[in-house]
Amino acid sequence: MEKVKNLIVGCGLSGMVLAERLAAKKKETVLVVDRRPHIGGNIYDYKDESGVTVHKYGPHVFHTNDKKVWDYLSKFTDWHYFMYRVKAVIDGREVNIPFNLDSLYKVFPAHLAGRLEEKLVGKFGFNKKVPILDLRLANDEDLRFLAQYVYEKVFLGYTAKQWGVKPEDLDPSVSGRVPVYTGRDDRYFQDKYQAIPAGGYTKMARIMLADPRIKVKLDTDFGEIRNQVRYERLFYTGPIDEFFDFELGELPYRSLNIRFKRFERACYQSGPQINFPENYDFTRSVEYKYYLDEQAAQTVVSEEYPEPYVTGVNERYYPVPEKKNHELYGRYRQKAAGLKNVYFAGRLGDYKYYNMDETVKRALELFEEIK
Repeated sequence: MEKVKNLIVGCGLSGMVLAERLAAKKKETVLVVDRRPHIGGNIYDYKDESGVTVHKYGPHVFHTNDKKVWDYLSKFTDWHYFMYRVKAVIDGREVNIPFNLDSLYKVFPAHLAGRLEEKLVGKFGFNKKVPILDLRLANDEDLRFLAQYVYEKVFLGYTAKQWGVKPEDLDPSVSGRVPVYTGRDDRYFQDKYQAIPAGGYTKMARIMLADPRIKVKLDTDFGEIRNQVRYERLFYTGPIDEFFDFELGELPYRSLNIRFKRFERACYQSGPQINFPENYDFTRSVEYKYYLDEQAAQTVVSEEYPEPYVTGVNERYYPVPEKKNHELYGRYRQKAAGLKNVYFAGRLGDYKYYNMDETVKRALELFEEIK
């Protein structure tokens, strides 16, 4: 029987941060297992034969306001600084997302756009994020009209495709947090730090796992080896319901069917990401050469088709944010609390959709807890 100080299930971002900290700071041995054939989890990328770095599981742009997280990852990579800009096709035109003052002039006649701009800035100030719920409640017919327009054109169709529900079944209050920007900042994120690892995410992952105390086994299912390894601590970043053999029921997820296309041309679309809330069955089209500003004769594009998660068929992407699912997760957490030296983390272990910086922060905090 193999012996190791720490067993980590999952070689995604959570597992790699924990492995690196345990090896570097506590000088302990770590075995990381993952059922996939590669390291990195969903941040895994690779060079396509065209020379373009492709994100296998969809686009990942790192962004954070947390200097501690930024400084930590900066030990393992140089950065390609990158301000993400996203557009959506609305009424046949490419419009900035999130919806801002420039967007007004792309979809409305100039006189109406000017009137809306004047009212938005007059009521809420310049360069503010205004939830459309606030616009809905405004004592102004034009602002209420704008709220309904943004809801229908930006949020409704995209969300219906993303979550597989009928538009009429969407609760309008859910969209209340969707912002309108009373400024001309066209960046998708406003975080202080925004970048992509200069050599790609997989290269960063290799450096994180380079400590000789860390051993990685790929194409390895935890369920098949859990009785073959003796460990003192277990860090489980896989699905918490699967850890307990779905004893209380299965936690639902949404998945993605990501279809890649290669084109014999320098560029395919006007920017890295185009959303399609009103057209087609896919939610967004992503062109990868923009991310690292790669120069190649060909280009690679992906289209994302949301679909239900089915065990053994596709990957878990998004926990389904419904009350009954969070209650079921809570019951699994109660079972987990009774285990000694077993820790759950990550998007699947916590049944929570984390941004990358949140994933790193959570893993660093967990390490500090056990340190």
